[in-house]
Parts: sequence; C-alpha cells; structure tokens
Amino acid sequence: MTDAPTAETFAPHVEKTFQPRGWHRALTLVSIDSRQRSGWGGQGVNPFSLLFRGLRDDVLPEGLYTFDVAGAPAFEFYMSPLHPAAGTHPQVPRPPPPAPA
Repeated sequence: MTDAPTAETFAPHVEKTFQPRGWHRALTLVSIDSRQRSGWGGQGVNPFSLLFRGLRDDVLPEGLYTFDVAGAPAFEFYMSPLHPAAGTHPQVPRPPPPAPA
C-alpha cells in the first residue's frame, strides 16, 4: 500500500494540466489550500484542498476520477466542483480595469 498523497505531493504540479480519464477537457491545478483546520490536531493527517481551473460552461461532474499529469504518476481522488452558477465558486482576484481615458 502506498502512502496517501499530501499537499506536498501536489506542490510541484501547480499550474500543470490534469487530464481526468474519460473526460474531454483538462483542468489546471491553480492552488493548494493546506491551512490548518480546527479539530484535526493529533489525527496524524493534514487535510488539504486542491483548486483547479477549467471552463465555466463545461464543469467536470462530481465523482471519483483518475487524473493523468505529464511527468507524474496518475492520481486518483474525489472531485467536488465549485461551479460559478451555483454561487460556490471562490472569487479569484482579477486586475482592476484600466482607468477611463
């Protein structure tokens, strides 16, 4: 049995493309949230979340997927999409619009 992946496992793959097997579009890993969460102290695990970017109108359905990443072994994990239409999409900072001329 292999060790469970950690946030550090995914760190080298930020900004890389993850291709879910059986899905027609790839996703880009944009960040890893590994903040300490209350109630997990002393459990021997450090929970983390991966945030991916994909097309707004073509959302990968929730479920268990195997992801292929160039130069890495395949990863298998459960995906729970944050969809902008459902109001669950985190606000990604964008640069301010240019000042009017």
